[in-house]
Amino acid sequence: MLHAQAAQSSTTAIYLQYGSAEHGTDSWTGGVMLPWNWSYALGSGRMTGYWDLSVSRWSADYQGGNRSTWVLGAQPTLRWRPSQGQSPWFLQAGLGVSYATNHRYITDHKEFSTRYNFASHIGVGYLFGEQLKNEISLRFEHQSNAGIKRPNPGENFLQLRYARHF
Repeated sequence: MLHAQAAQSSTTAIYLQYGSAEHGTDSWTGGVMLPWNWSYALGSGRMTGYWDLSVSRWSADYQGGNRSTWVLGAQPTLRWRPSQGQSPWFLQAGLGVSYATNHRYITDHKEFSTRYNFASHIGVGYLFGEQLKNEISLRFEHQSNAGIKRPNPGENFLQLRYARHF
């Protein structure tokens, strides 16, 4: 059962993230996490949310060389922490949009037909250090245009993120 509660104090964070997809596609991402001003009790934990705003550089092999594109993203993200939100462990999920600067993202194995795509992720993470201001998380992210236009191969990244809260 979901119950509204007084907003927990949340802090803005910046992060650096590395991601790897099949066929040698890599991504480096920098971003900011902007907390929402609410929280909810959910089961034995607490649910909070934030905006995840990012800039990524994807690179992959293409015709014997390397091809890259910049990807801008915005994902509203929900985060659940056990023990009424006191545990350093968390689970999270998000669904948002992204925009690639290249007209088409093309590699030796894939070709995207749209610049605009949807981005969804799930992840698990751990807060640590003084006042839990550091976090590390492992995430799975899928990007595709949801079948709006073909081809729509999508890209699946396994990502490792470090974030610092202020």
